[in-house]
Amino acid sequence: MNQLNDILDQDLDPRETREWTEALHGVIKADGTDRAHYLLERMVEETRRAGGHLPFAPTTEYVNTIPPEREARMSGDPNMEWRIRCLIRWNAMAMVVRANRKPGELGGHIASFASSATLYDVGFNHFWRAPSADHPGDLVFHQGHSSPGIYARSFLEGRISEEQLDLFRMEVEGRGRGLSSYPHPWLMPDYWQVPTVSMGLGPLQAIYQAHFMKYLEHRGLIAPSDRKVWCFIGDGESDEPETLGAISLAGREGLDNLIFVVNCNLQRLDGPVRGNGKIIQELEGVFRGAGWNVIKTIWGSYWDPLLARDTSGKLRQLMMETVDGEYQNCKAFGGKYTREHFFGKYPETAALVANLSDDDIWRLNRGGHDPHKVYAAYHEATNTRGMPSVILAKTVKGYGMGSAGESQNPTHQQKKLDDDAVRHFRDRFQIPIPDEKLKDVPYYHPGKDSPEVQYMLERRRALGGFLPQRRTKSTSITVPALGAFEQITKGTGEREISTTMAFVRGMNLMLRDKALAPHVVPIVADEARTFGMEGMFRQIGIYAPFGQKYKPVDADQLMYYREDQKGQVLQEGISEPGAMSAWIAAGTSYSVSDVPMLPFYIYYSMFGFQRIGDLAWAAGDMRTRGFLVGGTAGRTTLNGEGLQHEDGHSHLLAGAIPNCRAYDPTFSYEVAVILQDGARRMLQEQEDVYYYVTVMNENYVHPDMPAGVEADIVKGMYLFKDGGKPKKNEPRVQLLGSGTILREVIAAAELLEKDFGVASDIWSCPSFSELRKDGFDAERWNRLHPMDKKPRKAHVTACLESRAGPAIAATDYVREYADQIRAFMPHGKRYVVLGTDGFGRSDTRANLRSFFEVDRWWIAHAAIAALAADGQMNPEDVARAIKQYKLDPDKPNPLTV
Repeated sequence: MNQLNDILDQDLDPRETREWTEALHGVIKADGTDRAHYLLERMVEETRRAGGHLPFAPTTEYVNTIPPEREARMSGDPNMEWRIRCLIRWNAMAMVVRANRKPGELGGHIASFASSATLYDVGFNHFWRAPSADHPGDLVFHQGHSSPGIYARSFLEGRISEEQLDLFRMEVEGRGRGLSSYPHPWLMPDYWQVPTVSMGLGPLQAIYQAHFMKYLEHRGLIAPSDRKVWCFIGDGESDEPETLGAISLAGREGLDNLIFVVNCNLQRLDGPVRGNGKIIQELEGVFRGAGWNVIKTIWGSYWDPLLARDTSGKLRQLMMETVDGEYQNCKAFGGKYTREHFFGKYPETAALVANLSDDDIWRLNRGGHDPHKVYAAYHEATNTRGMPSVILAKTVKGYGMGSAGESQNPTHQQKKLDDDAVRHFRDRFQIPIPDEKLKDVPYYHPGKDSPEVQYMLERRRALGGFLPQRRTKSTSITVPALGAFEQITKGTGEREISTTMAFVRGMNLMLRDKALAPHVVPIVADEARTFGMEGMFRQIGIYAPFGQKYKPVDADQLMYYREDQKGQVLQEGISEPGAMSAWIAAGTSYSVSDVPMLPFYIYYSMFGFQRIGDLAWAAGDMRTRGFLVGGTAGRTTLNGEGLQHEDGHSHLLAGAIPNCRAYDPTFSYEVAVILQDGARRMLQEQEDVYYYVTVMNENYVHPDMPAGVEADIVKGMYLFKDGGKPKKNEPRVQLLGSGTILREVIAAAELLEKDFGVASDIWSCPSFSELRKDGFDAERWNRLHPMDKKPRKAHVTACLESRAGPAIAATDYVREYADQIRAFMPHGKRYVVLGTDGFGRSDTRANLRSFFEVDRWWIAHAAIAALAADGQMNPEDVARAIKQYKLDPDKPNPLTV
């Protein structure tokens, strides 16, 4: 950049420069800026061909992108809109201040909305369409900390009551009427569309929502339209990797249905976002380099006369030289400071403001607070074709808060205002509340028939209705009965397959159903062939917005790599957060686009919840529906890959999400039952749940589905094999397992019978998480219904209470996974849990299972030890098992090595 500046500072022949400049002005005047741009590009091309090195300048001058003469003119009544904006500002402030004058320290934010009120107001009044018969509706990602301003607008519109405003951040007290702290669809399902307050997740999801809308259009599932995805973020949020991590996708795919609005108020949490730099210039370079249309809205209309008189260029030079920290000082310390420390730097700039008072200088507004400038920026963004747009709007943090927080470092945390600050706010925004009532910080509503409210309602009618609003139900899709999955409910005979293959077969069976097939969305982030999905490439194609422009290298093969604009598979590159965001977009399509979809995101399980846990939680909040499929799951299944790849805890993470149903199946028929049950619940019954299913790459023979186990598979536990009628004095154990380790449990039962004469009942437990939920639900119900004559039983209790002997559970996950059901063991039944606690290792499956002590010999030994502890066998039997199975009593604990 310094090299470029050096080149630009050298003028070997000013006269020649002037002639070229005048010629360029003549072209602009005669043929417009597009022609001038074309000629300049040709000149640059010719210079490079001649060997000239021309550094690329990723940024432009620190002035508005749209000059005054090109600004689209705002319709409507600006004075009325200013008045409405003042009322919204007051009520948003009052909501937070009133909440924090109550006991309990509820928190809240004033400054974020204070700086962005105009940005929202112009959108609500002129641009954002609600879903209607005439339009599918825009999707708006509101900045989470600005939620009070959105509630305040809805209050004036009559959608939210004064009582609800006083229940801000009091959702328990409000019993469904309270207002959530931030946008949360789970808590306000008819109102908020998307959760955004986890920094970075909003921008990332907005990109993939726009991406998925194009996918739906190209596949013919929705009609092409001019709907937009609008995403509001703060400049400080740009430091989150997720915020900028996928902007190249938007540029690459030309997502002209996507608009970012960056509130550049120089706000981290307690300081200027780039004190020694310029965040707007930084972001301009990043977005321009990624192929975005960048619209800088820096200066308000009061600056236009000054810039017009800046014939020397010194004001523009000064604007470029001044850093963000100093711009913050200018607003914090007022007009006199700005005259001396900003304009006073050069005689030319001092002269520009010589006839202005200090108050006039202080009132020189920033672009993000000027509705005319914001309207012009929004108008250009919505009319840009072939590329996404970002609006970099300069604002003042804490605008309107005066000495209580305007442009101060701690402004973001400000949630309380004293009486003087409230009075200043009242006066600045001309709210008709008398002094004697100010101590209560009352809300102000001008009345439903007032000109302000009627104007707001008319604007929203013209744009299709109220926003935010969320669709909770869509068309119900009939899901085939379990019989349609016979190919994977029947055994494999002598053929060995993995549960991954069974799952892919299940997806393919869904793709054969004419009604269901169009709604299936396979998603991969990495190696589709690893999961056996290459057959889908030719069958349904890989989505590519511009089709396939080359002949694939494997074109002569049956399963060649076929990209298609109407392709169904989403292959999102090596980006788990990106693929997860695509999955969320597909799984919320029923709400956003009124088109229910069933997405399957298949990935290495270790790179799922652990890597993108915040998105997984947001998916629950957003009421996403779909399947997450953790491939090569378990600590010992992905042998050879080692510590960073082997998953032993994803089920604990999944189980913590209230509406996620997690399963670890062993056999293909279990996969089939879970698939069909999940698809039915999500598509047919429209339940707001999603499924996490772990599958493995280990091949083995799969049996036929036993009769009558379907319901218990869904519950999480069923009897796989009865050990037979108990014999007198015969030791007996209950063996539990899931995933591939269930096969070790089955083998352990054979060892126990052969070597020690111990009988075993074998239980498959596809979901310890579901068993836990069921158990605590029964326990809570009984606690709250003490007089009921038929107390409820946990499913675990019902299964095991009539079965003799201790219970031993083994899985490919940490002990805590199977230990979740300990509380529901029948009274007095010993429960021993084996698991894969500790860091993973690279080795064979057999060696890993021995190392983690979950193979058949360790399981059999644990059963003998449990029987001995119960007095049914003796210590000598335990010692014999150790010797016979060649177990090392002195081996290190896997948890500690």
